[in-house]
Amino acid sequence: MYSLLRRLLFLLPAETAHYFSMNLLRAACGIGPLRRMLARLFGAGRSDLARNAFGLTFRNPVGLGAGFDKNARYLRELDTLGFGFVEIGTVTPKPQEGNPKPRLFRLPKDGALINRMGFNNDGLEVIVARLKAWRDREAAIGNRQSGIGNRQSLSDRSGSAGNTNAAQSSGVEHSRLPIADSRLLIGGNIGKNKATPNEDAWTDYETCFSALHPYVDFFVVNVSSPNTPGLRALQERDALHGILTRLQALNRAVPVPRPILLKIAPDLTATQLDDVVDLALEINLDGLVATNTTISREALQTGSAAVEAIGAGGLSGRPVRERSTEVLRHLATRAGGRLPIIGSGGIFTGPDAQEKLAAGATLTEVWTGFIYEGPLIVRNICRHLAPAGK
Repeated sequence: MYSLLRRLLFLLPAETAHYFSMNLLRAACGIGPLRRMLARLFGAGRSDLARNAFGLTFRNPVGLGAGFDKNARYLRELDTLGFGFVEIGTVTPKPQEGNPKPRLFRLPKDGALINRMGFNNDGLEVIVARLKAWRDREAAIGNRQSGIGNRQSLSDRSGSAGNTNAAQSSGVEHSRLPIADSRLLIGGNIGKNKATPNEDAWTDYETCFSALHPYVDFFVVNVSSPNTPGLRALQERDALHGILTRLQALNRAVPVPRPILLKIAPDLTATQLDDVVDLALEINLDGLVATNTTISREALQTGSAAVEAIGAGGLSGRPVRERSTEVLRHLATRAGGRLPIIGSGGIFTGPDAQEKLAAGATLTEVWTGFIYEGPLIVRNICRHLAPAGK
């Protein structure tokens, strides 16, 4: 059935189809009985796939990468589809329109996308307000279900309420996340505004970190998108060290630190990958995400003239699967099990996800596969990953 819907959606420009389909799903999820039916139909519906990573419990190991819900508009809908976690963003301090349209392109012969979105997002203030509203609704639902009148938070459980002054002095609010092992976990993917020079990039990352801290479960630092000029230069060791150590200092000043992960490109050399792992271990980073999109155009089935006409941008989907797994395996080997990794890149099916886990990933993340496989992708992957006989 989705193959027919996909053919219709692919008649529309890619970005238009994205918002049309998600707004249609949002309308459906606004009707309580219909949302519950969709959750039963599309959701993973399993309790035997929970994974522990970074000090958090994920209800299943299938997440959705950043760039799909840039502005935290569709959390209820993605929760309904059963994702274990969702990365919102990339979020920048100031709103920005991103690159001129068209900026998202399909390569159906390759099961791929090329995007040069350019960190288009509504900005930190608007996104924080949406996340706060989401947390408030989540807490209200939890209270009705449990009959508890007072909201329980991660900070309440930790018994660290006396450290509020330290949190306020650091610019990061006291943690107010509700507790529920079955809830959708939210990752805050943070970046810098295009106009911010690289030498000042750390200020944008600090600003986003401080404002999002009360409302996300973990952070992903994005220095690997090919669509913001100069951004990938921040993957060099010295630049990374400056950004990550500042974030770690902020994190240590609050009662309940959030896990901080780094998302890297698949185009790094082996030496650069080793530097990333060594730095991550040196500063006690919580994990890595491997990988972002690639600037490579090798071995595509789509004609070279059509690819050249599309122009610049990051390539994702099936063509990046092998390289992302190779990078993941290299990182896992170098880290020797000391650094959890989210495997991302070319995951369409259960075997694709299993390949990432076998290469050393703790969790997996889809994006382009969701576009091509449709709303059953989480359920199908989870069924493949389920323990034998269950």
